[in-house]
Amino acid sequence: MKKFLAILFIIFLIVLTACQDESRTPIEIDMYNPDGDSLGKATLAEDPKGVKITLNLSGLNPGLHGIHVHEYPKCEGPDFKSAGNHLNPDSKLHGLMHPEGPHLGDMPNIEADPDGKLSDVEVTVQEATLKDGKNSLLKGEGTSLIITENQDDGITQPGGNSGNRIACGQITLEESNEKETPSNPADDGPQKDK
Repeated sequence: MKKFLAILFIIFLIVLTACQDESRTPIEIDMYNPDGDSLGKATLAEDPKGVKITLNLSGLNPGLHGIHVHEYPKCEGPDFKSAGNHLNPDSKLHGLMHPEGPHLGDMPNIEADPDGKLSDVEVTVQEATLKDGKNSLLKGEGTSLIITENQDDGITQPGGNSGNRIACGQITLEESNEKETPSNPADDGPQKDK
């Protein structure tokens, strides 16, 4: 009887653990320019190679732009320096073409069309995850997704000579990354009853 209860308890723990594996994918984040205007959305999803990001944005200059995951989930304009450096848990050098790189947050350049749009453009953060672990984009409070004004040259330290940061979105587990809209005081409180 003790063996049966022990086996039953182990099965219960396995089922309980599987039920607790909260699905963290997909995550949709809002992307903003330095003035705080919305440019669109980025959707992050687990992929066998890492985390796939699908971009649907407008308002960019046509052409190539660098894109990176940065250390902190902060997007304070106008320069987005609050996002910190590229995500780099293994202390590697910058650049997909650098023999001692890349940072975990380094990705291939993206190209905005002649109208400045990115429509279902996909890039992958190689070896990253939305689950727990050293390479999690959600570790701690989270991270941020940054787009730069120019293309990343893939080798120059520390950021690929890609120019100013022109778009930012917070990668977090919060229910919504949207900016809160002010509430209407008439909807709450004693004045509602008048």
